[in-house]
Amino acid sequence: MSAVDYRQPVDPVAEQRTHHEVVQLSDAELAARVRVDLGAKLAAYLGNVKETRAVRQWATGERSIRDRAVVQRYRLALEVLGIIRSRVSPEVAQAWFQGLNPVLDDQAPLAVLKSSSGDDDAARGVLGAARAFVAR
Repeated sequence: MSAVDYRQPVDPVAEQRTHHEVVQLSDAELAARVRVDLGAKLAAYLGNVKETRAVRQWATGERSIRDRAVVQRYRLALEVLGIIRSRVSPEVAQAWFQGLNPVLDDQAPLAVLKSSSGDDDAARGVLGAARAFVAR
């Protein structure tokens, strides 16, 4: 991945507020927020499930998220959404997640998150790409 100074947050107060909010969410609340903010299909993709029904069941608490890596990806996705949505519309934020990103070696942020499996470098890369996007 390209070098981005991810240590310099664009708005540290907003980032800290988003982080504080996101870490307090239950798994069901996480799934519900990701489902609303990214859409059911992208939430299913990020959750590594084939059907959007699983995400709906997670969001309603009918079913629990067994894979803790999914929970980590959902938390990171919401934090990144907080950064992106601080400057652009929800539609642009959703498009940003799906588009090829030059900061991420022309990979989509969503694909990087999905394949990260708890990889801190991948997480930092996506956070850095989000910060670089809103800094422009």
